[in-house]
Amino acid sequence: MNTVDLIPLDAPVHDKRDRDASIFARNLRRFLRNRFALAAAAIVLAFVAMALFAPWLAPHDPNDADLLRRLQPPAWLAGGAWSFPLGCDGLGRDIFSRIIYGARVSIFIGAAVITLATIAGTIAGLAAGYLRGWVDTVISRVADILLGFPYLIFAIGLMATTGPGLHNIILALAYKEWVVPCRLVRAETLAAREVEYVEAARALGASRLHIMLREILPNILSPVMVISTIRMASVIIMEASLSFLGLGVQPPTASWGAMVAAGREFMLDAWWVSTFPGLAILLIVIAINVASQGLRDAFDPRFHE
Repeated sequence: MNTVDLIPLDAPVHDKRDRDASIFARNLRRFLRNRFALAAAAIVLAFVAMALFAPWLAPHDPNDADLLRRLQPPAWLAGGAWSFPLGCDGLGRDIFSRIIYGARVSIFIGAAVITLATIAGTIAGLAAGYLRGWVDTVISRVADILLGFPYLIFAIGLMATTGPGLHNIILALAYKEWVVPCRLVRAETLAAREVEYVEAARALGASRLHIMLREILPNILSPVMVISTIRMASVIIMEASLSFLGLGVQPPTASWGAMVAAGREFMLDAWWVSTFPGLAILLIVIAINVASQGLRDAFDPRFHE
């Protein structure tokens, strides 16, 4: 049984808030005891800090090209100048600085897509799960149609139609990403609409909007936030894939996917051009997945009942 079910309907508001705060504190302590998840969260926060403070952390202008530095190897590999610790790309630009600025693009697009998709999916899922009828039918059929298209192919088609660019890639990815939280919220709402506290609110004459937003939504937010965190990694991979294909953020803006693509022709002679941006993608995706797994284990009551 959900812990919220144990709170009497006539309990004082401050008692409910105290109970919610104690539940959150207990779940937070459970998360902090998970060393792997905590380390992964620290890595994610390090990437976020790197993106926020890129102008102060990057040793060079990411677009500063110098053909005299073309394909210069990493300093530790060839004993070169340590001002270019990860070497330079085919145009003589500092790879380390471009990776730092590339974090801005990946994290911003991931956060923007997940925010839009979570809001839209939550609203649609609540409406479909609680109102049922033709509303549920329409939303469910639209979601099924979108799920029938492979994510990458669907995004490529939209980007080919709208053209590359930062705003277009956010809309293209969010256009299908909302289906994931929508299906989750719909399933959770179908279960929650029959529990005692919702029946009591309905008997007291509460409106549908009040029941959906004040009774059901607060009790299903934990799994929604967890699944949104997990999907963040998928969105970052999708953005990198589109940039790799030349449909994402356009040069000279630094993007990890575009950096990997730019180094393909140098893989045998200058492997560092593609390898280090690829490692950045790999590291943040693994860190997000491990951290989100820890959040799910700590905050989802179904995993510690």
